[in-house]
Parts: sequence; C-alpha cells; structure tokens
Amino acid sequence: MLIGISKYISPELLKILMEMGHGDEIVLADANFPAASTARRLVRCDGHPIPVLLEGIMQLFPLDQYVAHPAALMERVPGDQVETPIWEEYRAIIAKHSDVAEPFEFEERFAFYERASKAYAVVATGESTQYANIILKKGVIKEG
Repeated sequence: MLIGISKYISPELLKILMEMGHGDEIVLADANFPAASTARRLVRCDGHPIPVLLEGIMQLFPLDQYVAHPAALMERVPGDQVETPIWEEYRAIIAKHSDVAEPFEFEERFAFYERASKAYAVVATGESTQYANIILKKGVIKEG
C-alpha cells in the first residue's frame, strides 16, 4: 500500500499505467467482456467495480487533451433498452479529475472490441452492469 494511491490499484495495474505513453489506451472491461481473448496485456481486477477503479486511475492518469473525446463507451446495441446510469457515474468521476467538457465518444459493439484489441492493456473487472466498458486515452503530464 502507498499513501495517495487507491487500494484498488494493484501493483500490476500501477506498472501498466506507468508504462503507458501519450495516446496509449487502456480498457476497463466489465465482467461480460471477452477480456482474455481480446487483450494484448491483461490485468486482473476481478471483484472490483469499474467506478472505484476509474476513481483510482483518474487520480494518477491524465486524459489526452489533444483529442475531442479521450474516453470511449460501447454504444447500446440497436433495440436494446438497457439503462446506462453508470455512464453518468463515469462522467462525474472524470469531471472531478479533469477539465474535459465532453469526454465520451461511442463505439459500435464490434468496433469497440476491435479498438480494445489494439489497446495497451485490458483490465478485467467484476463489474456486472451492462455497457460498463470504458476506454481511456492517456495524455501528457505538464510540468508546472
């Protein structure tokens, strides 16, 4: 354990976050996501919900300020009536830690899978909410 780092951020996840460079992407995947078959690098955070991981990551991780939308969500499959209140949780967490006005772009399900397969890492979580997957694009840390 370290002071100032969420207890939900494992040593392996911290290492991945530090290795990532500007423009690299990380996927926080819900429990239904095919994380093991998609990931180039897989980090297991089984049992943890995505909002607590996102909160811990956002304390350490700058979002890319050079793109219109530094985060991506999987859009609902047409006709699926599932509610997505978790997206507003994500919006609030991101707003707390950045000045990004509109962080999200939406990717069709299979386009999201394809994008996730190119991400630096996929974090497999225990999140059971549908459409809870989120991709974060890393920015730069500015001195001063």
